[in-house]
Amino acid sequence: MIALKRLLAAIAAAMALALPASGKAGEAQGQGPCREITFRGIGYTICKATPEDDLRLWLWDENERAYGGFSRLNEALAREGRTLAFAMNAGMFHSDRSPVGLYVENGREITPLADGGSYGNFGLKPNGVFCAGAGRFRVIETNRFREEHPQCTYATQSGPMLLIEGRIHPRFLVNATSRHIRNGVGVSNDGKLAIFAISNQPVTFHEFASFYREGLGLADALYFDGKISRLHAPGLGRSDTGFLPLGPIIGVTAPAPALDQAAQER
Repeated sequence: MIALKRLLAAIAAAMALALPASGKAGEAQGQGPCREITFRGIGYTICKATPEDDLRLWLWDENERAYGGFSRLNEALAREGRTLAFAMNAGMFHSDRSPVGLYVENGREITPLADGGSYGNFGLKPNGVFCAGAGRFRVIETNRFREEHPQCTYATQSGPMLLIEGRIHPRFLVNATSRHIRNGVGVSNDGKLAIFAISNQPVTFHEFASFYREGLGLADALYFDGKISRLHAPGLGRSDTGFLPLGPIIGVTAPAPALDQAAQER
């Protein structure tokens, strides 16, 4: 196990060097923090974040109305002079858009930790939590999170876990036939890199978990959702829409481009 962890850490470090910089000025190719890659014949889009980025979670606006999608969220951010560098849906939710499990926004716990019961894929245990706080990211299995109770500035609980310390979720079958567009997040061993990914075509759980382990070299990863999975990546000219409003949304913001002189004079 120690040898495996060392190998995964080495691969993760190499991947971190190969990935594009995280949405800062002067970035090559203008793709921001996201890029498209292929693994075992399947296309994925990945977006990376570091603790230095302005990563946040969003759910409700000031009127306690769910943002539901990327357009309304970007409108709200514009009032701060910010815009989305990238964003995606961040976990399962009830019909009123409230999170199924733990949800922490800007240090405030909105909904508590849950074991998931039999609630869809959330109940495919072990499930887990993505936690951002204290200058690092973590993906933590739910029972371990309950024991450690780490302080998170932002956190979202979802399930199932894709990878637990380098091991693929024990209930994922190599020959499974259920395929959907899926999205999730994985973190490096040192917690200094989070990689958000969405498949560009339907995949099985096992294929998605294998992508995080062999394709990205990560040891811990969490599933966000399937079927409704969406990504906003303006650097790639992409902003997914759908009929169903989203619940929690996660993403990184950047300063909004300055208006040109003509626009300012209108």
